[in-house]
Amino acid sequence: MKTKIAIACQGGGSQTAFTAGVLKAFFEHKVQQKYEIVSLSGTSGGGVCAFFAWLALHLGHDHCEDLIEFWEDNSAKTTKEQFINRLIITWINAVNKGLIPAINRSPTSEFSKTMAKITTTGLRPEFSDLKELLTMHADFNKMEEFKGKAPVLVLGACNILSGRLTKFSSYNEVIQPEHLMASACIPNLFPAVEIGQDAYWDGLFSDNPPIDVLIKAPIIGPFLPDEIWVIKINPTTTDHIPTEISEINDRRNQLEGNISLFQNLSQVEFLNLLYSAGAYKETHLAARGVTHEIKIPKCFPDDPDQPYHIPMIEMSPELQKSMNFASKLDRDPVHIKLLIDDGYKQGTKFLKDIGMI
Repeated sequence: MKTKIAIACQGGGSQTAFTAGVLKAFFEHKVQQKYEIVSLSGTSGGGVCAFFAWLALHLGHDHCEDLIEFWEDNSAKTTKEQFINRLIITWINAVNKGLIPAINRSPTSEFSKTMAKITTTGLRPEFSDLKELLTMHADFNKMEEFKGKAPVLVLGACNILSGRLTKFSSYNEVIQPEHLMASACIPNLFPAVEIGQDAYWDGLFSDNPPIDVLIKAPIIGPFLPDEIWVIKINPTTTDHIPTEISEINDRRNQLEGNISLFQNLSQVEFLNLLYSAGAYKETHLAARGVTHEIKIPKCFPDDPDQPYHIPMIEMSPELQKSMNFASKLDRDPVHIKLLIDDGYKQGTKFLKDIGMI
């Protein structure tokens, strides 16, 4: 019997092109044949990557070309796109370093709308409109066929009206572009995404990425994993105390992005502890289809000095150190390719470390 796995993809804007590289390595090394992928989850850019991998599995593809092509089309291809991209990244870096003041305007203000219209004139629609880009690479008319079936896709978002954490699950609903856009809606850059009577912001405020729900029947049905693999974007540690304002802002962004991840993993580990201690009656577990603990694969040897025990496929240290907040918005083709290539390398290394290849 194949080991059942769930793959959780952390969000991080453009940096999640790394996740695309990891998933490319998984598909090329036939993870989908050697394991039973029962669910995928993600937030923001991680949710987009999880979506395309989920779609490829349902379509029976042995590759994830649509995911890589998505990132290629998401890159700044034309001269104007590259100019706009460089301008934005230069401006963000300058603000982050305190060299120029930030301009805080609501994304729904007339000023923001006018600036958006000016800067997007002459650009490819798919470069300036996430929905256009998504529908260009995925046929959302097919999504109803996958509702309630494994693998299940779970996207994290935050309902800003109710204040409740939201999980869009393909087990319960038909996935549409708006679900992905809601998960990726950065509140100071984009207007809230409205779905029905509700409005949503980026899943960073809820789960980054959703993990504990991957073992909850109301969200994923009977498709319980034996193992959970996490593709992680934000670094856990740093080798120095940030003192410059830009370093402080970058580190704060990294820590905020990891809060829900650590909390989710702690919940799973606590449930495993209770299970291994015999805290659950066998009849209670059997009635819910649970017969085993969830295994969290080790990506580094046991080390009592490690502050967290985190299953992770992570960027190479060299690449990770070169990243900052602005790089999460950088759509330069060279930057995107660098991330995809490192993701492929680290994904392959992960599979070697666990003895799959």
